[in-house]
Amino acid sequence: MMGAGKTAVGKALAARLSVPFLDSDAEIEKAANMTIAEIFQRDGERFFRARESEVIDRLLDGPVGILSTGGGAFLSEINRETISAKGVSVWLDADLNLLWSRVKGKSTRPLLRTAQPYETLREIFDARVPIYALADLSVRADARYSIDDMAGRVQAALATRGDVLEGG
Repeated sequence: MMGAGKTAVGKALAARLSVPFLDSDAEIEKAANMTIAEIFQRDGERFFRARESEVIDRLLDGPVGILSTGGGAFLSEINRETISAKGVSVWLDADLNLLWSRVKGKSTRPLLRTAQPYETLREIFDARVPIYALADLSVRADARYSIDDMAGRVQAALATRGDVLEGG
């Protein structure tokens, strides 16, 4: 979900593990030389989602690293299957109040540019949580945790998978 810390925690985890950090949205924008919003406006969501799936597949064929995807990417069954086949999906499980505290008042969240942004966030949250719960691993977020705390918790969760981290 937006505000869960995908980018911040992903970057901290990548630094801890000495692996690259990649962001699928940033890679899409770089390839298209357009913002996600511009792609949506010009070509529509279906076009964007198809490119997103291609980029995720390509990035997961590259060197071992941490890949952050946009919040909508995991909603696609194809993307979930690709991620689990080529890596491990991790859900940063933050509750609605924590997410709201991180995203309210920010103009960088186009989905929340509505008359009632909290209600919009709640609707998105309610719709997505059951799908996010399909992730290979789940790490509960808490407002008391620093970015480094969360990165450590994700690292510990990954260590439970013998096929992921060398030496745990």
